[in-house]
This record gives sequence, C-alpha cells and structure tokens, in this order.
Amino acid sequence: MLAEHGVERGLIGPREVDRLWERHVLNSAVIGERVGDGVRVVDVGSGAGLPGIPLAIARPDLSVTLVEPMARRVAWLDEVVETLALSSVTVLRGRAEEPSVRSRVAGADVVTARAVAPLAKLCGWCLPLLRTGGVLVALKGASAAEEIDRDRQAIGRLGGGAPRVESCGDAVLEVPTTVVVVERVKSAGGRDRSGRTRKDQDAHRG
Repeated sequence: MLAEHGVERGLIGPREVDRLWERHVLNSAVIGERVGDGVRVVDVGSGAGLPGIPLAIARPDLSVTLVEPMARRVAWLDEVVETLALSSVTVLRGRAEEPSVRSRVAGADVVTARAVAPLAKLCGWCLPLLRTGGVLVALKGASAAEEIDRDRQAIGRLGGGAPRVESCGDAVLEVPTTVVVVERVKSAGGRDRSGRTRKDQDAHRG
C-alpha cells in the first residue's frame, strides 16, 4: 500500500519507492529483536506507519498503539490497519506530550520512534509514556553515538538510564538498523525504582 499510494499522499518521497522494502519496511520490522514477547508498544510520530506497522506485522503477539498528530496521516493509518486486519493495532491522534495522550498510553513497556526528533527532546516526550523499567527504542543513523554524548546528562535528568547504541537485523539487512535504547529508571522528578528521590537516598546514606 505504501509503495502504491505513499508518494501521492505525501507519506514518502518519490526516490524512496525503489528502496522502500529494505530501507523502510525491513528496517522497521527488525527492531522486534529488541522487544520482548507480548508487550505493549507505543509508536510515537508514526507518520506513514513506520516502524509501528511493520513491527506489528512481524510480531503479532504485540499490542501496538500508533500515535500521530496529523489528520491525513491518521486517516492513512486507519485505512492500513483496517485493510490488513491488524486487530492488535490502535491508532490514536495526538502528540506524545499531550496530557490526553499520556493518560491513554501511560505505562507502556516499549516506546518506538523513527526520525522524530533529537534524542533529548525525544526522551522528554517518550519516557513519561513508559512504565519504570520500560524502554525507548529510537531508530537512529550514523550520528547515534554523537547524540548520546551530547544529550546524556539531559536524558538522566528526564529519568532515563545510560543510553546505548544497538544494531538490529544484521542477518537480513545489508545495512543493519541502528537504534538507541534508553530505559526509564525513574521519573523526571528524580524518583528511582524504589520510589525514593535522590535527596532521600543522600539522607539515607548519611
């Protein structure tokens, strides 16, 4: 469907059609290697449905919510979900940072995002959607390590653990998919998994 209608509906550029399968579809599907069995996934800024729809097709055990603010893209996502009978996929119009969206999808096990925003900004939007111990899996390119170096402290303040670069699809892709994985270890207010703030921990040690 994306190859046939994606250009005319403004979802992909004309030059992407010939490389759609490997660069976009497989590139998205292989991140399932970093997703546990039967978990709840939220795909932020889903756009044309990448990576959420290929992931849902490759991993029917997952419950996937596609979050997208633009009406025409939401209409496309609804159409694809209905046509492909993806019963485990829900489309939600809105932005990840909106309270109404957060209330609907909070406590997710995994949040995915592809070409949405720089890493620190992405963590600010996505980490609040995760349960403690849940992970953000962000598809990134060659600049992943540089983004981590630049944004590491900001990610920590937002409640994220140490970000790491991982590779997906080494066995099936000529150029494997690079992802940055960030675990939510505490709230942005500073509480860790035990519920204690950093100030509480310092007082306890004293």
